[in-house]
Amino acid sequence: MPARAIHEAPLEVPLSYPVYCHAGSLNSLGAIVEATARAHRYAVISDETVAGLFADRVRTALPGESRLFTIPPGEHEKTRSRWAELTDALFSWEAGRDTTVIALGGGVIGDLAGFVAATFMRGIPVVQVPTTLLSMVDAAVGGKTAVDTPFGKNLVGAFHDPSAVIMDPDLLITLPPEQIRSGLAEMIKHGVIADASYFDAMLQLLPSVAAHGARADDLARLIAGSVRIKAAVVAEDSREGGLRQVLNFGHTIGHAIERELHYSIAHGEAVAMGMIVEAEIAEALGLATPGLSGTIADAVRRAGLPVQIPAALSDVAIIASTHGDKKSRAGTARYALPRTIGEMEAAEGRWSVPVDDATVERALSARVR
Repeated sequence: MPARAIHEAPLEVPLSYPVYCHAGSLNSLGAIVEATARAHRYAVISDETVAGLFADRVRTALPGESRLFTIPPGEHEKTRSRWAELTDALFSWEAGRDTTVIALGGGVIGDLAGFVAATFMRGIPVVQVPTTLLSMVDAAVGGKTAVDTPFGKNLVGAFHDPSAVIMDPDLLITLPPEQIRSGLAEMIKHGVIADASYFDAMLQLLPSVAAHGARADDLARLIAGSVRIKAAVVAEDSREGGLRQVLNFGHTIGHAIERELHYSIAHGEAVAMGMIVEAEIAEALGLATPGLSGTIADAVRRAGLPVQIPAALSDVAIIASTHGDKKSRAGTARYALPRTIGEMEAAEGRWSVPVDDATVERALSARVR
């Protein structure tokens, strides 16, 4: 049987696996899976909402027997108990090491299904098929998989590179505007940490993308640019021992906000607020150019994302949550801090800075009110 054709070339990124990012990429899913992760069986892991939209199309394209495994949607489902249920379901199906996982969904599914693949029989292949803007520009690329715990987000996980990533911007047409805006937060972050010209391009297109009005080719180009930035960082530091920590910009505060609000807001909204606060911290420490937090806040506004932390949320509670973050050391939270748009503080090669609670509290107070 002749091999099926892959219609588009992967992005040129310095990763060990191909990343496809073109309108219509999902049409090549079967050929990509055959070329990168052919298996006897395919476990399609998705949430109930996404499965209803795309699972039949994906399963029809797969080059072998498949089964669909679903969970309810939402960050609160990314737990150790869901991981256990899914791995037990794979055993009940008599899946083996000749099984490939297809992670079909947003960031929750990418993280959870990736962790299932990383741990099932000590590791089986996974193909990431992100269906949200946030998962396309963030969770699907980089090989980080995890579940949340009551003590914090993504605290139990593993590094497990996918065999391939298939991003189809056409899938985003099904998303509500608030989910598009959530993805824009990570794209703004990529501009801040690495590329001023990309940040400027983002500024011009933010209002139209946030309103779901951007042209497909403009959106695909922005997604590809964001993926290239993240891939370059990941390729240099695959295990988050140094440079990769810059990808955590906005996330120390952002994860704390998410946890204190019981994951009732979108991840991108929390990261947007976190970036502004952490830029204010950088200014307070004399690391950042004056006004940087205002520049980032302007971008956040253009994306339709919140710039102020809800007043009802205690800054003391947020600070306490940062101490449980996986980036914390010796009880002190560490922050990836920007110097200017496109440049991060290297901290003598550590790429993160310990910050005392008083400094964090002052920065939070400026944005909580």
